[in-house]
Amino acid sequence: MDKLFFLIYTILLSVAYLLALPFIFFLSKRNVKYSVSLPARFFLKHNPPLSKNGIWFHVCSFGEARAIYPLLEKLPMELLRLTTTTQTGYEAISQKQPNQSRYLPFEPLLFSWLKPQKILLVMEAEFWYLLFALAKSRGAKSMLINARMSDRSFPKYKRMAWLYRQIFKYIDEVYAQSQIDKERLEKLGAKNIRVIGNIKLSNIPKATKNLTKPKTLLICGASTHPTEEKLILDAFVKLKEVEPTARLVLVPRHPERFEEVNQLVKQVAQEEHYVWHKYSESEALNSDIVVVDVLGELVNIYAISDIVILGGAFAKVGGHNAAEAAQFGCKIISGEHYFNQRDIFSVIEGITIVSEASLVRRLQQHAQLKPTRITQTTDIQPILDSINEVL
Repeated sequence: MDKLFFLIYTILLSVAYLLALPFIFFLSKRNVKYSVSLPARFFLKHNPPLSKNGIWFHVCSFGEARAIYPLLEKLPMELLRLTTTTQTGYEAISQKQPNQSRYLPFEPLLFSWLKPQKILLVMEAEFWYLLFALAKSRGAKSMLINARMSDRSFPKYKRMAWLYRQIFKYIDEVYAQSQIDKERLEKLGAKNIRVIGNIKLSNIPKATKNLTKPKTLLICGASTHPTEEKLILDAFVKLKEVEPTARLVLVPRHPERFEEVNQLVKQVAQEEHYVWHKYSESEALNSDIVVVDVLGELVNIYAISDIVILGGAFAKVGGHNAAEAAQFGCKIISGEHYFNQRDIFSVIEGITIVSEASLVRRLQQHAQLKPTRITQTTDIQPILDSINEVL
């Protein structure tokens, strides 16, 4: 039955791939965001195979890529093989291993692209059937690390449990974030599960420079998504009515939205007679509003922020890693939709969860907010021990 499933899955996905090629080509030409990643993933443009017999990590986002840094730093550089599916993820992995970082090809292309590796480690919820099946058949030990199954996504996964049972047949070990994640993954067919916590807490990124803090209330709107910038700006305008010297640093999550956010801030600044500037033009936080239009600066800004309004949870994205701000004791305000960060939020004291409608009031009452504190960390040694078993 496994061979039959493998054959049917491969045929159906290959047909879908061929039918989608014209649309993928068109999108790669029309959208700058995908101009590199789509040709690399679907046409193998400038995307040669990884060298064989290495330690292969696959991640998706920038945050996942940064989370594996502590693991990468404890392993032989010459054995590291890194893949991702996103532009921001690629920028992060290529900083650690520029010669062996790639975009992961779409599944049917893996037959010719994938070389034998010693071990494959896949982050969180990147469930690619052919990735695991082919890597395992070519000799790799396979692991799912930092595995999670959110309240929101679990019902969807259960409806496709027949597929995930097939995938987990090729996964040797699973390292889950929490006990509830373990129980949910077991229902999907996972085996050999060990709960070690969220590896994003194992080595939280530290500040890389010392910025000068303004001598006034500094608010950071962090990792924001569409609709969240306007929500934060509206709350900030109301705050300025009672605290006219307050300043806002706005950090959009995705670089392709920098210009969109710049235009929104420019409009608000004109209407309210504020001064604003882009962080790429000046790191001085001496304007009413500063838009951070560069990557890698958020932790530096957290280090001097009084209040962090954390994005990704007002929009229904699932939230972002609050530990990076909590390590500095920032007062943190989050929206209600933090379902992907449940485990991290559970080990941070003091996060204030608010609805969109109550953000203005809670920001104006910021003196009542509590500084945050991380109460737990994670041990990544079990993963390293498992890797070393095959080296």
